[in-house]
Amino acid sequence: MRIISLGWGVQSWGLAAMTALGVLPKVDAAIHADTTHERSETYAFAEKWTPWLEERGVRVVTVSRKSERLESVRICESNSVMIPAFTTCPSGDSSGMTRRQCTRDWKILPIRRWLQANRNKQPIEMWLGITLDEVHRMKSSDVQYITHGWPFIEYLDRSWTRGMVMRWLQDNDLEIPVKSSCVFCPYHDRGTWREIKNSGNGDWQKSLEVDEAIRDKRPGYTCYLIADRIPLAEADFRSQEDHGQLSLWG
Repeated sequence: MRIISLGWGVQSWGLAAMTALGVLPKVDAAIHADTTHERSETYAFAEKWTPWLEERGVRVVTVSRKSERLESVRICESNSVMIPAFTTCPSGDSSGMTRRQCTRDWKILPIRRWLQANRNKQPIEMWLGITLDEVHRMKSSDVQYITHGWPFIEYLDRSWTRGMVMRWLQDNDLEIPVKSSCVFCPYHDRGTWREIKNSGNGDWQKSLEVDEAIRDKRPGYTCYLIADRIPLAEADFRSQEDHGQLSLWG
């Protein structure tokens, strides 16, 4: 059984589109793990392009941890924080981050539950949209029934970069999506935060709510969404420089 892990970002959308147009072999499904906190642009993009994929033989399946959208307060469970927040502590040390639990709980586990319910004991080849510029993210599966595949590295005429995927999408009159991520992801660079703040679609307000909700949820630490370790509402993202903010996607 072959599936695509579909995040609706550039690379995974490129994999699904290439399958739909016959550039890559057929898959049994493209599975999107909806964190329920994706950017509004991502939800709009998925709504628009899911019918296009399915008309061309790519079955799109959406799974999530909960059937309903989680409230921002659920980002904090008991005395822990689900996302990798930047922290300070009374000693003045400002170099820490909380452990990231969100990817496993909101993406990996929901996909695996669906696979176990639908694979009929078949092994799984899971395609991941990793390109040459982020080969450091290539990792083997930690379960025996899933084998990871990287078509942009292994299946095409040569290894592709993210830019090459974008050009292919443009050449085929397909839209280029925004990066797929939760609206409040601490790994946003400053440019992404600026886009969210200026979007006017409610994503910025949700990010502010989460930033406030996590502040004192880790005993002994103060938590923030940005590396500056100040409230998100006070941050100035007008500068083009990133000043050390981490990037999850490269």
